[in-house]
Amino acid sequence: MEDIFFYTSLSIFVCLLVTCKLFRLSKRRHYPNLPPSPSLSLPILRHLYLLKNPIHRTFHRLSQKHGPVFSLWFGSRRVVIVTSSSAVQECFTKNDITLANRPPSLLNKHLGYNHATIGASPYGDYWRNIRRISTLEVLSTGQLNSFSDVRKDEVKQLLRKLSQSACEKKPFCGGGTQVNVQ
Repeated sequence: MEDIFFYTSLSIFVCLLVTCKLFRLSKRRHYPNLPPSPSLSLPILRHLYLLKNPIHRTFHRLSQKHGPVFSLWFGSRRVVIVTSSSAVQECFTKNDITLANRPPSLLNKHLGYNHATIGASPYGDYWRNIRRISTLEVLSTGQLNSFSDVRKDEVKQLLRKLSQSACEKKPFCGGGTQVNVQ
């Protein structure tokens, strides 16, 4: 019985020690040019506890307290919230290239072929080249029209398969039946 108590208290102590260590490490990072942020953040959730429905009222309350531009931590990601139209206009005119990048993530690294897809690559020459190729070669009007026969055949096959599965369920095909579209 004493062993169980000892190991339980030891594991709780280690968990608290690790949590405090992570909390101190998260407080040490200092970014001087970022907008203000609410001071209290939880170790893992950070500022997620502040978000309540309706979310626009929560952002309005935070903007009245911290100004029209403020930052929050959503888990491990820092998010900058802009609530005034003049600040949004400045973001999309003066700082648009800076704000156009996507944050790197492990998901985009492994599933996005090391940030090589159009949705995962950072803004730059490579992204502009991919966008140009996709709009001119893949999504152009001529290319889409060249595959219109294939799309029509696929739709016909789908409708034929749906009508056959509906007739199999009801012998006379007179009434409406449910068909599982997969």
